[in-house]
Amino acid sequence: MAGHSKWANIQHRKGRQDKLRSKMFSKFSKEITVAAKMGEPDPDKNPRLRLAVKEAKQASMPKDNIDRAIKKATGGDAEDYEEIRYEGYGTNGVAVIVETMTDNRNRTASNVRSTFAKYGGNLGETGSVGFMFDRMGEVTYPAEIGDADTVMMAAIEAGAEDVESSEDGHVIYCADTDLNDVSNALEAELGESVSTKLIWRPSIYTEMDLEGMEKLMKLLDALEDDDDVQRVTANFEASDEVMEALE
Repeated sequence: MAGHSKWANIQHRKGRQDKLRSKMFSKFSKEITVAAKMGEPDPDKNPRLRLAVKEAKQASMPKDNIDRAIKKATGGDAEDYEEIRYEGYGTNGVAVIVETMTDNRNRTASNVRSTFAKYGGNLGETGSVGFMFDRMGEVTYPAEIGDADTVMMAAIEAGAEDVESSEDGHVIYCADTDLNDVSNALEAELGESVSTKLIWRPSIYTEMDLEGMEKLMKLLDALEDDDDVQRVTANFEASDEVMEALE
């Protein structure tokens, strides 16, 4: 389907995140602390930390919260977190990737597995759905930043690989390893982005009707509610009418 429907899907997930702002701040803090602990505590010298801080700021996370998360990593009292990715299927065979950060692998695995089972899904082995996604960088801009041609030219100059433009905005994709350089080049040309992050971009989509989406959203929302879960991605595709009916 057209990029507009994909944008609607993105916006729906963003709306869900806005409702869980405090929980999202906790997830951002965890990512910032881990990034700072794994490398330099200075965002200018640590690309992963720089991206984590940028994403937190774009979600309006207070500067004090960000500073505390970085200091926690340097203070020696930060928990040891392990990053684990789970893959499975939801309603109508929709592929789901669950990215977690946990200090208890057994607890997280049990919770994720039971959540899939409770909401009609099925947790698979690592790699069972990953082939349907590409790991990429994603930078989004509002429609008013410029027309499709203007944004396309800026994206090409910045080293991006693809652009999806619609009346709702522009979504620019690049190689995951190029995200920092591409986003900096884009901001020099177009100004500050709405969102800059690493994503799993579906290469195959599963079309969903309203009934299927209602069931699927229960699974995705339940997964996102788990404190160990950092991000949930699914390859569903739905019409604007279906997405609006979910609101």
